[in-house]
Amino acid sequence: MSENQKLRRVIIVGIDGSPHATKALSWAATQARLTGWHLELVAAWEEPAPYGMPLALAGVDLEANARELIDKAAADIDLPEDRVHTKVVYGPAARMLVEMSSDADLLVVGSRGHGKFTGMLLGSVSTYCVHHAECPVVVVR
Repeated sequence: MSENQKLRRVIIVGIDGSPHATKALSWAATQARLTGWHLELVAAWEEPAPYGMPLALAGVDLEANARELIDKAAADIDLPEDRVHTKVVYGPAARMLVEMSSDADLLVVGSRGHGKFTGMLLGSVSTYCVHHAECPVVVVR
C-alpha cells in the first residue's frame, strides 16, 4: 500500500438496490461529505444456486445489472467525482464486504436487503458484517 493510499480514508457502503441500502448510502455520503473521506460503493453479484431446478436466467447478465445499479446510485451522490468510487464484485455480498473491510475505515450497510425474511430487524448480510468486519460497521435502519 502506498503512502498516499494510507492517508486516504475510505467508507465502504454495500449497494443492492433495496430501500435500506439507499438509506445506508445516504448516511454514508453525508458522513463522507462531513469528514472529507472517500466513498466506495460495492455491489456483489452471484448466480443463484438452482437446487435441482432449472433456472430461467437465459439472457440475463447479472454482472451488468449490478453495474447499472451501482452506476445509478453513484450518479445521485453529492460529492466530488474523485471521492466516489464503485466496485462490482463476484461472490456472496456478506463475504465480499467483510473481505474489503480490511482496507476500509468504516463499513456501512442497510439493516435489511432483498432477503426472504423481511420482518427481521437485521438481515443476514448486516449480521455477518457486524460479527466479522475488520473495521467499524454502521447498520442503517
